[in-house]
Amino acid sequence: MSITVNGRTLDWIKDETVTKLLKRMKYTFPLIIVKINKKIIPRKDHNNCIIPNESVVDVIHMISGG
Repeated sequence: MSITVNGRTLDWIKDETVTKLLKRMKYTFPLIIVKINKKIIPRKDHNNCIIPNESVVDVIHMISGG
């Protein structure tokens, strides 16, 4: 049982939410977009969205600049 995060295979953890995955991966960027199986997960849903087994997760760090 596994998930893929940004191309890296990780163990799947039952009932792991997006918030918990971001902590496990030590992603602390202030501006990020998370997609699970190509579907954008709104920031307001990170605490409640459970990551299914065999999911492909993309964590995209947004960089602001000018």
